Amino acid sequence: MRAEARDVRRRFAEGEPTAAERAVAFAAALPPAIVVAVYRAMGSELNPEPLIRALVSAGAEACLPVVLERDAPMIFRRWVPGDPLDADAAGCPAPLPLAEVVDPDLILTPLLAFDDYGGRLGQGGGFYDRTFAARPGVIRIGFGYSGQRVERLPMESHDVRLHGVLTEVGYTAARKV
Repeated sequence: MRAEARDVRRRFAEGEPTAAERAVAFAAALPPAIVVAVYRAMGSELNPEPLIRALVSAGAEACLPVVLERDAPMIFRRWVPGDPLDADAAGCPAPLPLAEVVDPDLILTPLLAFDDYGGRLGQGGGFYDRTFAARPGVIRIGFGYSGQRVERLPMESHDVRLHGVLTEVGYTAARKV
């Protein structure tokens, strides 16, 4: 399932070069937040950089996830676009250790696929699910291409549902299961 979802996402990344910019038009529909956790796009993930700039311009503070231990929830460090980054324990770009650790109100997460019920298919490492489980009150929003939507994803006991998904065609709140 992941291999197929990666192929779909790659095709959308190649065929929808302005998708990230178009998603910004729907940022006002996101639940309100003061501190927003974003991510640095890797591979064919939808690049949240235009959204980050818009949220920061609107007064939000940004932070990035940091993996310190592979089997633990991530922490978040304050980040301003342009700040230096270094690879964390998972090899993802992350703020340097001297950056302040913060608690986000909203976590924007990349995904391979999503459904209308808050189901999210990630890369399989469990980093976001462990983090969501450790922070049950945080707002969880997927960020991806509209074409990554599937009818229904199988959910396991450790999977934590999203509150909604933002794509280049709009924001959709998750439906009740």
